[in-house]
Amino acid sequence: MKILVACGGTSGHINPAIAIANEMKIRHPDADILFIGTKNNREADLVPRAGYNITFVKANGFTRAKTFKALKHNIKALFTFASTSAKLRKVIKNFAPDVAIGTGGYVSAPVMYAACKLGIPSVIHEQNAFAGVTTKMLASRVDRIFLSFPLKNKLDCPPEKCLLTGNPIKREFLTKTREAARKELGIDENASVVLSCGGSLGAREINDAFCEMAKLSAEEGIITHFHGASSDYERVIEKLGDTASAPNLHIMEYIYNMPDVMAAADIVINRSGAMTLTEIAALGKASVLIPSPNVAENHQYYNAKTYSDAGAAVLIEEKDLDGKKLYELVKDLCSDKNRLHEMENAALSLAKTNAAEEICAETEKLIANRAQ
Repeated sequence: MKILVACGGTSGHINPAIAIANEMKIRHPDADILFIGTKNNREADLVPRAGYNITFVKANGFTRAKTFKALKHNIKALFTFASTSAKLRKVIKNFAPDVAIGTGGYVSAPVMYAACKLGIPSVIHEQNAFAGVTTKMLASRVDRIFLSFPLKNKLDCPPEKCLLTGNPIKREFLTKTREAARKELGIDENASVVLSCGGSLGAREINDAFCEMAKLSAEEGIITHFHGASSDYERVIEKLGDTASAPNLHIMEYIYNMPDVMAAADIVINRSGAMTLTEIAALGKASVLIPSPNVAENHQYYNAKTYSDAGAAVLIEEKDLDGKKLYELVKDLCSDKNRLHEMENAALSLAKTNAAEEICAETEKLIANRAQ
C-alpha cells in the first residue's frame, strides 16, 4: 500500500498526519508512506523525526482580508498554487499512491487538488469546528471528510461524505502513565509539575506570562516547570537571564517528548487548539486554557469554554493574562488535590480516543471500493 500525506505549518496540522501514518504502519507494516510539506515550517523537522520521508514544495496561504495588500498576497498565492500543482502532478504520478490524505496547512490544498485531478482516492481531516479555507475548497472534490467536531459552517458537499471521528493523536498519549513518565524524566512522584507552552508557533503573551511565573517559581522552588517557548525561545532566555538556569525550570524551544512531559504534569497551561485539547483529554489533565484571539470565528474561545463548562479547565482570556496571578492560580490548584482530581476526571470524560483507527478503517474501505 502506498500512502501520500499532505500537512504543514503548525503541529496542529502535522501531528494528526503523523498519528494517522503511525496507525497505518501498525495496520500495514509494509506500507510506503510519503509526506509532502514545505521546507520552512515545522513539518520539515517533525516528519523526519517520526521516521517518514518528506518531499518539499512551495505553498502560500490565502487571506480573507479585504485590502489591496491582501489582494496582492492572494494573487501571489494563486500563482504559487498553480506552479506547485504542476510539480505535484509529476511527484504523485511517480509515487502512484493508493490514497492521498490531507490534514491541513497551506500545502494541503495544492497536494489534494492535484491528487483529485489525477483520480487518486482522497480524504481530508478538519481539526476545528469551523472548516478552514483548504477544507472548504476541497470539500466537493475529495472522497471523504473526517471531522473532529460538528461543523459550525456548511460545506459544499453531500452530508454523507462527512464523518465525525474526533482528532487523531499519537498512541503514546493513550498509553503513557503519570508514573512511567515521571520515572523516565527523573521527577519525584510527589512533586508538583506544570507544563506550559503556546503552540508550535509560540505565543508572545504566554511566554511573557511564563517569564513572570518563572521568576517567582525559581525563588520558591516548589513547582517543577516545563515550558516550550518555540520560535520565541531566544527572547525568553534573554529575558529570564540567570533565572533560566534554575534547577526547577526546564525551558525548551520545542518539546519533542510531549506525551512524556504532559503525562508527568499535574497542570497544563496552553492555547486551546483542537489538537491540544484532544491530548489533554486523552491523558486526563487539569488545564489552564488561554485561547488565541487571532483565529477564525474565535473558535479557540469556544473550545476552551467547552472544557471550563465541564469543570476540566480554567479559562483565562489573553487580555486578562497576568503572570503573577497565573502563578498563584497554579499554586492553589497544585495544593488542592481534590479539585485537581475532579478536573482530571472531567477532562477524561471529554476524551475521544479512537480517531486514528476510525480514519484508517474508513480510508481502507475507500481504497478497497476503488479497487473493485
